[in-house]
Amino acid sequence: MSPTIKISSSAEWRQVLSSSSVVIADFYADWCGPCKMIAPTFESLSTKYSKPKKISFCKVDVDSRSDVAQQYGVRAMPTFLVLHNGSVIDTIQGANPSALTTAVEKAIKLAGPGGGSSFGTGGHRLGGSGVAAPRAGGGQTISRSRNWSLNGFIHAIWTFFGLYFYTLFSLDPYKAAETSPFNIVNPPPKPGQAPGQRASATRPAFKTMSDIGN
Repeated sequence: MSPTIKISSSAEWRQVLSSSSVVIADFYADWCGPCKMIAPTFESLSTKYSKPKKISFCKVDVDSRSDVAQQYGVRAMPTFLVLHNGSVIDTIQGANPSALTTAVEKAIKLAGPGGGSSFGTGGHRLGGSGVAAPRAGGGQTISRSRNWSLNGFIHAIWTFFGLYFYTLFSLDPYKAAETSPFNIVNPPPKPGQAPGQRASATRPAFKTMSDIGN
C-alpha cells in the first residue's frame, strides 16, 4: 500500500501539516501529461522516506482541491512544495526528477535521523542502562580505603613527633629512642615482663600528651 496521502479536504491538509515536521506535496491534475511522467519518481521517494507523523508525502488534485492550490498560489502543474513545520522552504515546478529528489533529500535532513523517539531513547541510555551505575560495594570499598590511609597517616605523624620530643631532651637519644613507647619496631618490655623479654611488635595504643610527660 502506498504511503502517499491523497488530500481529500482542507481539514485533512491542515491535519497533515500539524502532525508532520516535513511535508512534500505534489500539486497535479489528471489531464496533465508531465504530472503522470514524474508520478513514479514521487511515489518512489514517498515509499523510501515517508515516516508516520514525521515525514509525509501528499498529492493534491488542483481541480478538486483548488482552495489548497490557491492558498499557495499554484498556477503550473506539476508543482511540488516542500514544507517544514508548516512553512514552504522549497518549490519545484515542472517534471524534473533530479531537482525533486535533491529537494526531498535536503528536507529529510531537517527532520533529523530518527526523530523524537530515537532522541528520547538515547537520553534513557545515558541516564539508565546506557551508562553502568557504580556498584554499592565498590563505593564502600573506596571509602574504607580512604579511611585506612588517613588513619595510617595520622598515626605515622603522631609516632614521629612523639619519638622526636621523647629523645630531644635525653642525654642518650639512642637509648631513649630504644626504650621509648613510640618504638614500634622493637618496643620495650611491658610492665610485668622480664627485662630481656620483648613485647610483641604491635602498634602501641594511642597516648595522650600527659602520658608522654609521665
